[in-house]
Amino acid sequence: MSKKRPVAVALAGALCLVTTACADSSTDAQAPAGDKAAAATSGYPVTLDNCGVSEKFTKEPGRVVVMNGASVAEVSTLLALGLQDRIVANQQTYGMSEVEGRAAAIKALPTGEVKLNDAYDIPREAMIGLRPDLVLSTTSYGFDEKNGFATRAQLKDVGAGTYVSPQGCDQDTSKMTVADSYTLLRDMGKVFNKGEQAEKLIAASQKHIAEVSAKVAGEKQPKVMVLFSNMTMGGNDFSSVVAKGIYNDILAKAGGSNAFENASKTSFADLSKEKVAATDVDALVVIGYNDPNPAAYAKTLLKEFPQWPAAKNNTYVALSDSMYLGPSNDLAVEKIAKALHPDKF
Repeated sequence: MSKKRPVAVALAGALCLVTTACADSSTDAQAPAGDKAAAATSGYPVTLDNCGVSEKFTKEPGRVVVMNGASVAEVSTLLALGLQDRIVANQQTYGMSEVEGRAAAIKALPTGEVKLNDAYDIPREAMIGLRPDLVLSTTSYGFDEKNGFATRAQLKDVGAGTYVSPQGCDQDTSKMTVADSYTLLRDMGKVFNKGEQAEKLIAASQKHIAEVSAKVAGEKQPKVMVLFSNMTMGGNDFSSVVAKGIYNDILAKAGGSNAFENASKTSFADLSKEKVAATDVDALVVIGYNDPNPAAYAKTLLKEFPQWPAAKNNTYVALSDSMYLGPSNDLAVEKIAKALHPDKF
């Protein structure tokens, strides 16, 4: 029942350094008056300081490649901004979503029809052949030459901009929060001249989360086990258990806490069955990554550990992309809060 993924290390999103939209003074000084007027109207040029690399965009990218990275954060963000027509190759999919129509919309995107490497992603030669002007990667892993990928410098040489998502610079996603999802939205809004739309999405998400959090404020925080459905990342029986990262921020906003937060210093814990059995678990959150039935997996675990309060109360939530870096974290907050504190809704 397990699924081994070579890119399990990339199950997270990416630390972007502080990003700014600004004009390049030397370029502007040399630009004709008409070009400067067009730039002022469009908001270009836009410069992002991304993982120590300065990326300048003088117009909206028209040929975007979205790398796999075991994520849907980047493709979902583009879809939320209405940019699906810019994507020439997408390798991200969960096969499901809390947002109606999103899974089908992702499935309908072009893949570039390239032969993927052993990490289920786009190798260097194929990437160059796609003629991108922007390549999005969940972490810096996607631009590592040792992994057979095109580097950011190599892509720049062929006219392609690159972007690593928040908390992905050093591939350490343990400090990721919901705010990083907003950073990703805001950055893509700048790059594609969709800043106003991005801010509206961020404001709506913040408002929704604040309303839910207010309902559960002051309540006892149940201990929640978060794990990926039917996925193996290590050597123990439970190697896809979440310890840290954006998941904990979502739990806190929903009025819960992570039962295994101290089980690892990194994002994921590799736990024995005995350790899991000895921990009081008040609720389960099972994340379906290309698993068609995470709810069935949750029910199996509740039967396996009948001593858990979660099993006695049949308390679980099956989620997919909303529990992850991306534009829909507010949906996860609401669904988890309703499961943990049903009397408040």
